[in-house]
Parts: sequence; structure tokens; C-alpha cells
Amino acid sequence: MRFTMLRYAVCAVLAATVAACGGGGSSSSDLSSSSGSSTATQSGSVPLVVSDASSDDWALVGVRVLSIALVPQGGGANVTVFTAASSAPYLNLEQLDNIGEILGNVSVPVGTYTGAVVTVGGNPGDVLLTVAANPEVGFAGVAGSSIASADIQIQNASGTAPSLTVPIDVSFNTPLVVTSSSSPNPALDLEFDLSHPAFIVGHQPPGAGITEWAVNFVGPVRQHPIADITRLVLRHMYGNVMSTSSDGTSITITKEYPLLPVATPETAVAGTQQLTILADATNGTLFYDLDAKTVTTITSFSSLTGLPGEYVRVAARYQQNGTLVATRIWASTSFANVWLSPEGHVLHADTTNQTITVTNESGLPVLMQITGTTQFYLRQPWSAIADATPIGTGTAFLDAGNLVRGFKIHASVEDPLAATWVAQSIDIETADYSGAISNPTTSGFTYTHNYLDASDDYVATLDYISPSSINTINDSDSSITGFKYWNFAFPTLLIDGSTAIGDFIMATNGTAVSFGGTAAPIGVVGLSAARWADPANPTGWSVPWTVLEPVPVPLALVQTGIVGNAFTIAVANGSQPVTVDFSNASGSATLVYEVDRTGNIVTINPVDITTMSGMNYFSAALTSNTPVKVYGVPQAGGTIMGYVVVYFTGMAPIS
Repeated sequence: MRFTMLRYAVCAVLAATVAACGGGGSSSSDLSSSSGSSTATQSGSVPLVVSDASSDDWALVGVRVLSIALVPQGGGANVTVFTAASSAPYLNLEQLDNIGEILGNVSVPVGTYTGAVVTVGGNPGDVLLTVAANPEVGFAGVAGSSIASADIQIQNASGTAPSLTVPIDVSFNTPLVVTSSSSPNPALDLEFDLSHPAFIVGHQPPGAGITEWAVNFVGPVRQHPIADITRLVLRHMYGNVMSTSSDGTSITITKEYPLLPVATPETAVAGTQQLTILADATNGTLFYDLDAKTVTTITSFSSLTGLPGEYVRVAARYQQNGTLVATRIWASTSFANVWLSPEGHVLHADTTNQTITVTNESGLPVLMQITGTTQFYLRQPWSAIADATPIGTGTAFLDAGNLVRGFKIHASVEDPLAATWVAQSIDIETADYSGAISNPTTSGFTYTHNYLDASDDYVATLDYISPSSINTINDSDSSITGFKYWNFAFPTLLIDGSTAIGDFIMATNGTAVSFGGTAAPIGVVGLSAARWADPANPTGWSVPWTVLEPVPVPLALVQTGIVGNAFTIAVANGSQPVTVDFSNASGSATLVYEVDRTGNIVTINPVDITTMSGMNYFSAALTSNTPVKVYGVPQAGGTIMGYVVVYFTGMAPIS
């Protein structure tokens, strides 16, 4: 079975949590009394983070975040807490695969906030798209190619060129309460879901027409609740060292961003935020001097008198009190030196030649040699010792199948000037296994993932974590132990506890949905971020959780229109229609989008089927032979529960 995977995202149902685009980004130095704040401004520090749920098809999705404003509870002017530099840097969302990019520890007036307005650039060129070196089967983009800005259509832009912007309204699942007390404030993580079917829509017309790419921010951006900041995996950050504290315990850096598209040599784009980074005085921080080619363990910055003025790359973790502690630091007088460290998703893991290939931000494959001294780390920020201790060394780790396509890594090389890069260390930031689920038992199950390049295929049988292992990742309940799972469309409805494994077996042990003929069946697929050295498997990977993902059905034609809350579809090479069920209940509604192409203009229109007018509009549109793309989860009885339904008007796509 071959399929295109959607990546997991921890979120509330999008139809309930994200409002239509609009609003402004005005700021105020104080809040109205209705927000719980007095006119005398008091502020608290809030970690501000951007993250993403990723995609196998892109190497670069660059977005310019211009500003972020918070919406006070009870009304009043929005409060701007982040403003980018005049030449705003791009954030590559593809590198934020369920990890966080720190924008800053921002000062926020005391009060309660119920949402945010994220403003991104809406001009041609404000969104960059580069196709991955080896995208999934059927993807419309050419491998490794950059999409011309003229072929990228940013939806819902407002203003006049060259100052077009897209204001994105984000409603919080839980209000953000900011205090000025000594207790740390909760972090605010704003997540762009790159895997959302309506985020980037490629419309490939019949014949030799130009493929147009519509970028839609309405729906795929939301708040990602962070229950425990110490468990937030942070992307390596870049900075320029401004100073060292008088006692040597910390450095202050100005946040820097790599220039995108990538230049030769790569240069830095200065941010507007400064960050304080502590050395790990207890366990030590590994310090790599890339100019001297030395590695030392430091507990203080006192001896590094030449550090101010240098560029650094920092692997850091948050402590419970909101401070940042460095696990590893790479330093050089040249930004290009700290940046020459391949970052991206693993494309190939070659155990014959002892190499791995990583897709970089230019969409190009980067080959790295694994040697007997290469050290493999798994980011585990909640444990200072584990975060700084290799989980494996040398080629034996690779030979054991412990690294597969799809893992998100950041590597360091021994000599960036060498003809072949030798990996000094590999930071595994997310260890994602995904694919078709089979053979579920009381001890584990099997993932089978088939790719366009068969050499990347894998079959991995993974154990569940131990029933006594704490499982607090991605939710707010610290009492959960053992394996848990949920349906992508209902992430707040966790199945955990003593019945979780039995329920999981029932949910994944059914037969695939069949269209008959030679059409590929639609089976149950999922994704899991694996954990290393759990008691269930002390020397390998185990599964703490699994999300059952909606599978993209091939482009279909409606056979019979909506009757009740269902319609039927047929696909090419199939011999029988399949029923698609959907929900229009508020809070759990199927997401519906109308995609229209007239000439070379593509427009994405969300349809709110929780309203009578929206439901009537949807019913009138879904007539026989309407082209439709369904993303759904197979159900018992051979039907599909639709999570997202995209239907096409005007010029129909070919795939």
C-alpha cells in the first residue's frame, strides 16, 4: 500500500478554534479593567514560540511573521507583544516538525487573553516554497525545485502592495493568564499546521497548464497548549553574543535567523529579541569551538573571554522557572560556520555504505558519512543528563535500524570544508515512525511505510511503552501513564488507561475500505513519536502514543449527493462507490473548503457547515460528478469518516 501521509498535530478541532481571518494588530500600553488589569502597567515574561506539524513534500516553507498581538478578555485594544525587524526574516516551517522556534521571552502586560492576531507578509515573495528532494507519490511539485513567486497565491491578503499583510485570528482553547508574580507564566506556542490539507493547495490543471499554489492561513494556525515547558523540544537557535554576565553564569545573545533562500556563504538576519542563555552549572554544557576545532565541557562562561561578538548555535532547554539552559553550544567568528550543520528530515539511511541523507532547506539532499565516533543524541529537555548523553555511538546504531526516513535531525560535521561531510554528532529532534498499521497485539504493532524510492521503505515492529511509564507529552494531564492514542480529528478525546491497548487493537485491526477494481484500498494509518530506552525496550524505541491519521483519498467524483450526513464517491480504476460520512455538529464538524480555479487564479473558500446557510451551500455544491478530495479515517463497514472535504469548482485539477 502506498499513500501520502498527513503529519500529526496536537490541536483542538480547527472548526471550533480558528475564526475567520480579520482584525487588526493595534497595541496598547495598558488593558481595560474588563481584562483584569489596572491602568498602571505591570508585565510578566512569556516564552513566545512558533511550531509546526510538518510534511514530507516540502523542504522549505518560508513565512514572514511580522507581528503578534494578544486579544484581551472582555475587549479593549489588542496588545502587540512581538514586532519583527523592518526586513522580517523568514521562518522555515518545515524545520519545526513538532519542535519550537523561540521568537523571544516577551514582556506582556498582566491580564487574561483569549486569542491572538498573527500578522504575516502577504506580498509576492513573502512565502517561499521549495519541494523536497523526494516527495511522496503523486505530489504535483518537481523534486528539489523552487516554486516561482508568481505561481504562489497568498489568500486573504489585505492592504496595498508592497505592504500586503495577512492577519490571522487565533482563538485560544484556554485563556492565557499573565501575572507578574515570581511563578513562571505559561508559554504561548502558535502552531502552523503544514500538514493541513487546506494550507498549501496545488492546483494542477489538465494539459500543459501551470500548476498554481494557493497558500491559505485560515484554519491551519492555532494555539498549541504546552502543559510542561520543560518538555518542549526547541529548535537549535542562532545568535550573536552580546555579552557575558559578570559572574560568568550566562551569555546574552541577539536572536539571528539564517537568510532564506540560502546564500553562499550563508549569512545572518538579525532579529529584534535578546535572550539570556545559562551554562549548565551542574551537568556541564558541551562547547564546540568550530574555529579551533575543540570540544570542552563548561559549567561557566568565565573562561571564554573572546565569546562576545561571535556567532553561536545553541541547543537549549527551558527550566521550570522559564530560564534557558544550554545543552550544547557551537561558536565561530563566522555565521556560515555555525550554520553549516545539515538540518532537516532524514531522506535515506544507508546501512551498506554507512551514510545518511538529509534534505536541506534548499530542497537538496546532503550526504553525510557515519563513522565509528559519530554520536547520536535524542532531544529530551526534561532530563538534563539524558539531553546531553548520546543514546548511541558509531555505525552500530545505524545498522540496527534505529534511524529511518522521516526522523527530524540537526547534524554537526567534523570539517565543513571536506569533500564528504563526516557526522560528528546527530541530534534527533523527533523520532517519527508512520505508515500503515498492522498486527496490533497486547505488546505492540507494526508500521509499514512505502515510499517512492523503495530503498526508504521500512517495516518496524514497535512495543508500547510500559504501563507504569509517565506519558505527559502533548497534553495537560500529568497523571497519564502507559500507551495512549487518539483520532487526528479529535485530539482532545484521548483513549488512555487500562483499556487503551484493547481499544487500539479494535480500532486498527479491521479491513481496509475498498473501491473495488484495481484501485488501492484505504487502510488505517498512524504516526508515533518514539521514545528511547523505555523499560518496555531498554535498548531501542517504544511507542508512547499514536495518532490515527486521516488518509488522503485519490481525487474522486461525487456519485450521489448529500443525503443525511453522507455522500458517495468513486475513484479511477474502482468498480464501486464508497460512502463518506461527515459531521456538521459544532465543535466536531468536518472541515469543508471550496477551491475554485478561474484562469490562473485559485481561491480557497472555507465553508462553515455548522450553520444552516453553510450546510445548504455545501449540499448545493456536492452534485453528481463534482471533483472532490477527501481526507478521512476508515470505519467499520467500509465507509470513511471525513475529516476534511475539499471540492473543486471552475477548472478541475487532474490529481
